[in-house]
Amino acid sequence: MLDSAQLDILALSLKVAGTAVAASLPLALLVARFLARSTSRFRMVVDALVHLPLVLPPVVTGYLLLLVLGRRGLIGGWLAEHLGLVFAFNWTGAALAGAIMGFPLLVRPIRLSLEAIDRGSEAAAATLGASPLMVWLTVTLPLAIPGILAGLVLAFARALGEFGATITFASNIPGETRTLPLAIYSFIQVPGGESEAAQLIAISLCISLGALVLAEWAARRIRASRHEI
Repeated sequence: MLDSAQLDILALSLKVAGTAVAASLPLALLVARFLARSTSRFRMVVDALVHLPLVLPPVVTGYLLLLVLGRRGLIGGWLAEHLGLVFAFNWTGAALAGAIMGFPLLVRPIRLSLEAIDRGSEAAAATLGASPLMVWLTVTLPLAIPGILAGLVLAFARALGEFGATITFASNIPGETRTLPLAIYSFIQVPGGESEAAQLIAISLCISLGALVLAEWAARRIRASRHEI
């Protein structure tokens, strides 16, 4: 049975991961569409930038975030002074770190789904008078839902398990930025904390497996409904 402190850690972790995914989804859709459909000379540059967090050490990503969005950072100081937005050493900073680290895993499945869509379906909708926006909303997005679901699950799991960038940019503050991986790390550093760490590890496994199963079930239901139509 989880105590109140562990429940708080779980709630904060879900809030951070959920916020990270929800905030990055609109941009991920736009970037995936650009990578899947554009013939621009900058496409390779954008693709490299999107996947950069996968090859950079997470601590480097966190340090760069601190330089840019910290209270004395290039942009963070202005945001704090004029808009009251503070990311460093705040749960919003943990969400931002999770969003950046999970962004490549969100974009790639969506991009692959868009590339697999038969362009004839979109062309048929356009010939019937649908605007580009309506074609995107009524044809392209529904056909890309399996890829979107896969990307959401991968990004959510990555944000939920993010450690290096989070501890560097948002620190390990109890009740504020101490998410599941940071709490597990803290418990295993304390003599006798192995049991608490084991409980949180079990919770992390259950959440991750549950999200994967749910996404697969939803994708199968969507494919089945299309065959019925």
